[in-house]
Amino acid sequence: MTDVALHYRTCTLCEAMCGLEIGHVGEAVVSVRGDARNHFSRGHICPKGNALQDVHRDPERLRFPLRRGADGWERVGWDEALDDIAARVLAIQREHGRDAVGLYAGNPTVHHLGAMLMMGPLFAALGTRNRFSATSLDQLPHMLAAWKLFGHQLLLPVPDIDRTQFFLCLGGNPMASNGSLMTAPGIRHRLRALQARGGRLVVVDPRRTQTAAIADEHLFIRPGTDAWLLLALLHVLFAEGHARAAAFVDGLDELAGHVKDFTPERAAEITGIPADDIRRLARDLAAAPRAVVYGRLGLCTQAFGALSAWLVYVLNIVTGNLDREGGAMFSTPAVDPLPLAAATGFQGSFDRYRSRVSGLPEFAGELPTAALAEEIDTPGEGRIRALIVHAGNPVLSAPNGPRLARALPGLDLLVCLDGTAGAPPPRSHG
Repeated sequence: MTDVALHYRTCTLCEAMCGLEIGHVGEAVVSVRGDARNHFSRGHICPKGNALQDVHRDPERLRFPLRRGADGWERVGWDEALDDIAARVLAIQREHGRDAVGLYAGNPTVHHLGAMLMMGPLFAALGTRNRFSATSLDQLPHMLAAWKLFGHQLLLPVPDIDRTQFFLCLGGNPMASNGSLMTAPGIRHRLRALQARGGRLVVVDPRRTQTAAIADEHLFIRPGTDAWLLLALLHVLFAEGHARAAAFVDGLDELAGHVKDFTPERAAEITGIPADDIRRLARDLAAAPRAVVYGRLGLCTQAFGALSAWLVYVLNIVTGNLDREGGAMFSTPAVDPLPLAAATGFQGSFDRYRSRVSGLPEFAGELPTAALAEEIDTPGEGRIRALIVHAGNPVLSAPNGPRLARALPGLDLLVCLDGTAGAPPPRSHG
């Protein structure tokens, strides 16, 4: 019987960074399991981490450049591929302007330091306003709110799950995601520990998620109405004198005036959550010795996503739970992201310019990916004629993917920097 060697690594597919136990025989990976001895994730593994074995041995995995021509794919050398791409990009920009080349960065870009350092110079070299990324598909409202409140889009406070006594979760399912924008591997252990020490987990969600199923309380809410609930919670906190923000916070009187008319009764009609439950939730939040409010994907992908994300942070501020034990804390990472962001050109800004077709505002030098398809298939000056895609598959992940799939064949050039072969249109590089 062949002995299986075990290697212990960290999964880089999301910011949870769970520990992995990888079994292999020679070069062949035979198993990928959660590392039960990992101090942070404690054996947790999600479907993405479990699928790393399939990615590793996928027969379509690419290890060299491919170029698609009239007769199909052909293998080319790296120098030939890069020279060809550079020449064609330059030709397109000379004829149609810098904005004729678009760039899309997928989620894995931010999980690899080399890729992060590479993207800034690439952005600068292209000089295009047509920059897109996965950020606008799932978390941009949080980053906009952080930029407005704290001065930088990367200053995202995260819930201190291990020391909180009251965890209010809106539009998130950490039991499945392992704590997206929370960096809390092994979240199921952390949530059970919260309840074991007498704390409470309250979930607000339109559906019965895995997290809602283990919660102490699940409040069903009509989709897209979270802002009304959050405004009503603030109304109760101010009306009943529960606001206790830190001394460095200003603007509370102005905020109290803005939420004055958002009563629980008014919110109940819109959200479907009874007014008495809204009042009780606000009081419980205020009474908890350490509490945190957390919102995630369900909060972001709605008409009032930016407002809802901002209100989540404001609730943590008003209850005195910003950057304190058991609240929403700013992290102390091994690498300070702010100088890194400055070095790569990732500075905060909002609405400096707008997309050509729908007039959607930029944020931090990016346009919403929802506008990508129309920027390709709508004729006129400034149309995207070439697209570089790094570590992403926007046809599957972006809104109205079928339209984007129909638009891509109209490009003069499509360059995909990825590890697997898809089916891009002619005149493309893989």
